[in-house]
Amino acid sequence: MKIQNLLRALRHRNYKLFFSGQLVSLIGTWMQSLAMGWLVYRLSNSAFMLGLIGFSSQIPTFFISPFAGVFLDRWDKHKTIVITQTLSMVQAFMAAYLVLSGGVQVWHLVLLNVFIGLVNGFDIPARQSFIVEMIEDRKDLGNAIALNSSMFNAARLIGPSIAGLVIAAVGEGTCFLLNAVSYLAVIISLLAMRINYVKHSHEGKHVLAGLKEGIKYAWRFIPIRTILFMIAMLSLAGMPYTILMPVFAREILKGGAHTLGFLVGAIGVGALCGALYLASRKTVRGLGKIISSAAVLFGVSLIIFSFSHNLIFSLVMLVVTGMSMMIHMASCNTILQTIVDDKMRGRVMSYYTMAFMGMTPFGSLIFGGLASMIGAPHTLIFGGGFCLIAGTIFAYKLPMFKTLIRPVYRQKGIIPEIAEGIQSTTILRTPPEN
Repeated sequence: MKIQNLLRALRHRNYKLFFSGQLVSLIGTWMQSLAMGWLVYRLSNSAFMLGLIGFSSQIPTFFISPFAGVFLDRWDKHKTIVITQTLSMVQAFMAAYLVLSGGVQVWHLVLLNVFIGLVNGFDIPARQSFIVEMIEDRKDLGNAIALNSSMFNAARLIGPSIAGLVIAAVGEGTCFLLNAVSYLAVIISLLAMRINYVKHSHEGKHVLAGLKEGIKYAWRFIPIRTILFMIAMLSLAGMPYTILMPVFAREILKGGAHTLGFLVGAIGVGALCGALYLASRKTVRGLGKIISSAAVLFGVSLIIFSFSHNLIFSLVMLVVTGMSMMIHMASCNTILQTIVDDKMRGRVMSYYTMAFMGMTPFGSLIFGGLASMIGAPHTLIFGGGFCLIAGTIFAYKLPMFKTLIRPVYRQKGIIPEIAEGIQSTTILRTPPEN
C-alpha cells in the first residue's frame, strides 16, 4: 500500500486544512465525551442516567436535522460550520466552568448536552456535505470520506487515553477546558480556507416544501432509502453500546477511569484500522457486500464482548467491534455521497445525520433502561442480535440494491473502469459490484 494513495485527498489544500484542524479539535471532543460519561456515573451511580445523558445530547439532532438540511442546501456551508464550531467551543467552556467551580450537577450536564445536540443538528450534516466542496477531483471523494473517518477514530484513540490520565490526575473539569481550547484549531483552519461557494436555486420554495422535496427524493430512490434504514437500525440497536462502557469498566472489569480509557481507546484502534482499510481502496465497488458483512460482524463482536470478564479479551473484541462499526458506517456514507445530486446533498446528509446520530439517543435511553433491569451484558446481547439480523436482511436484498445503483455510477462516471466499460463490450466483462 502506497502512502501517496492512502493520503491522496490531502493534496487538496482546503481538505488538508480541514483535516489538520479537525484532528486537534476531535481529540478534545473525545476527551470531553469520556469525561462526561465518567462524571455522570460518578455523580449518579446510575446506568439509566448514562442513557439519559446520551439521549439529551442527541435527541435534538433527530428533530432538527431534516430542517437543517433544507437550510444547508441554501446556505454557505463553510460559514455555517465556523458558527457551529464556535458555539460548540462556548458549550465546552461553560461545562469547564461548572465542573472546575465545583457546582456542577447532573441536570446542568443534561441542559448543556441538549444545547450541543441542537448545534450538532446543523454542524454534522454541514461538515458531511462540505467534504465534496473541498475536493476538486471527485475520484478522491471516497478517500476523503475514509480519511475523515480515520481522523475521527485516531482522535477517538488518543483523546480517551489522555482523558483517563487527566481525570485520574486533576479531574474531569480540565478535560472540558482542553476541549474548549482545541476548537480554536478547527476555527482557524476554516478561516484559512478559500472556498468557491456555489449557490443552488431554491427561489419561491418554502422550507416545508424543500423538506418534502428532500424526503420524496430519498424515499423514492431505493438505494438511498435502504442505506438510511441500515444506518438507523445499527444506530438504534448497536451504537449505544458505548454509553455502557463506564459500567463495564467499573462493575464488570473492576477498574477505574484508566480502564474506561483503555476500552474506548480499543474501539478507536479498531475503527481507525477499518477507516484506513477503506482509505486504501481505489473504488467503491464491493461496498454493498462490505456493508452487510460489517453489520453482521459488528453484531457478533458485541455479543462475544458481553460475555467477557477479562480486560485483554475485552479489548480485543472492542477492536473488532470498532473496526466493523466504522467500516459499515463509512461505507454507507461513501455510497450516499457518490450517488446523491449536489442540490440535494445537504438534505440527504441531514437524513444520514438523523439516522446515525438521531436514532442513537433512543437506543441510549433503551440501553440505559434495559441495563438497569437486566444488566449491561444482557443488554449488549440483545443489541448485537438485532444488528446481526439487520446485516443478514441487507445481504438478502443486495442483488436488487446493486442493480439499481449501477446505472447511477455509469451516469456520473464516478468509477473510471465503469465509464470506460460503457464504450467497450461490457457483456464480456464481469458486472461490477457495489
